[in-house]
Amino acid sequence: MAQKPSIPKGTRDFSPTEMSRRNYIFDTIKSVFQNFGYLPIETPAMENLSTLMGKYGEEGDRLLFKILNSGDYLKNVTLGEDAAQGLNKITRSIAEKGLRYDLTVPFARYVAQHRNEITFPFKRYQVQPVWRADRPQKGRYREFFQCDVDVIGSNSLLNEVELIRMIDDIFCELKMGVVIKINNRKILSGIAEVIAVPEKLTDITTAIDKIDKIGLDKVYEELRSKGLTDETIQMLEPIINLGGDNQKKLNCLREFIGTTADGSQGITELQTVIDLLNGLDIRSEVEIDQSLARGLNYYTGAIIEVKAKKVGIGSVCGGGRYDNLTGVFGLPDVSGVGVSFGADRIYDVLNELDLFPEQVHKCTKVMLVNFGGKEAAFSLNILQQLQRSGIPAELYPDTVKMKKQMKYADQKAIRFVLLIGDEEMKTGVLTLKDMESGEQHKLEMEQLTGLLK
Repeated sequence: MAQKPSIPKGTRDFSPTEMSRRNYIFDTIKSVFQNFGYLPIETPAMENLSTLMGKYGEEGDRLLFKILNSGDYLKNVTLGEDAAQGLNKITRSIAEKGLRYDLTVPFARYVAQHRNEITFPFKRYQVQPVWRADRPQKGRYREFFQCDVDVIGSNSLLNEVELIRMIDDIFCELKMGVVIKINNRKILSGIAEVIAVPEKLTDITTAIDKIDKIGLDKVYEELRSKGLTDETIQMLEPIINLGGDNQKKLNCLREFIGTTADGSQGITELQTVIDLLNGLDIRSEVEIDQSLARGLNYYTGAIIEVKAKKVGIGSVCGGGRYDNLTGVFGLPDVSGVGVSFGADRIYDVLNELDLFPEQVHKCTKVMLVNFGGKEAAFSLNILQQLQRSGIPAELYPDTVKMKKQMKYADQKAIRFVLLIGDEEMKTGVLTLKDMESGEQHKLEMEQLTGLLK
């Protein structure tokens, strides 16, 4: 017996209906990107591991899909005495490339590699799939699309404001209620300094980034496992649980960490962004979340994360400021900021809340029945005229019973069927049947085109 076909866990096939809906999301996002003056690029699915490793933290490195070298890659591989060291050696020996984990690091590599061809500030968008060797679950896949938008080569906080405006425009276009959460990495650095564990900044941010996933108690357990004392965690607790409106949070943070250099600068930057947003018509809720960390090592300033209001699915968009990501590729001191829209999670939210418009499904509008021979030849000419007029149309390819052709039209939700027989060919008056109402109309070609348009 033949093996039943399947696909890897964490990946999916998409039906025509699903693709129509996904394209609606992509088209909406791209139209806003273009409206703000961003230009498209694409990068390869695979990158050198030297490009990817060390950019996402220890957890991110573990989630990279590595690609085996071609040829006899095991020929010169031997395990050392230390199993872990031996495993790392094997990995380096048998895999030099990996599937991209996100679009930001490949973008930084692209900028460094093409620096002489780029006009700075460089505003780009990129819509491509990425891969992560994560445990598949609701809203979390091993292969998924990201829709990234970045501006690199500018330190201005106007860029952060512009990104938030774009986020607001996109989710309003999609009619999807969201909360835009913002923080600043320098504030987290200031908190770590005040509680006297600056060397634990990465451990703190990695742990508190999991609050929504594992809860506060588990976060505290993880902090203890990283060497933080109960006294230190107690100092951290009121900051993590800080309430009130945005200005109250900023005032409390200023009082707590305002004496530190990083903390003071982070608060000033966040205050500037909030003040600029307050002068604009931002329709989505914008909330300072001082526990927001986003776990990735390359963020140096603003951190942005977007959550859907009515569906518990994790973030649907996120990003932030990175001041020297291109430095590791030989282009130092170039600041960038960007966000990534998770198209797959956005799809799941829109689907669950039934927010896809009916007109998303761009199916055939009219099907021409095939009566065979001369009728089919005549119908081809009509079909061509309809299609050149911008009307999605198709001619049933086989000369079969009318019942089968009508069933095909019904199953594809084709509303109109055009019947062209001897009489229609003689008179030029065509018979159009409305599959919804059952009514039939006699129309000349110009009338037909006008009605279907």
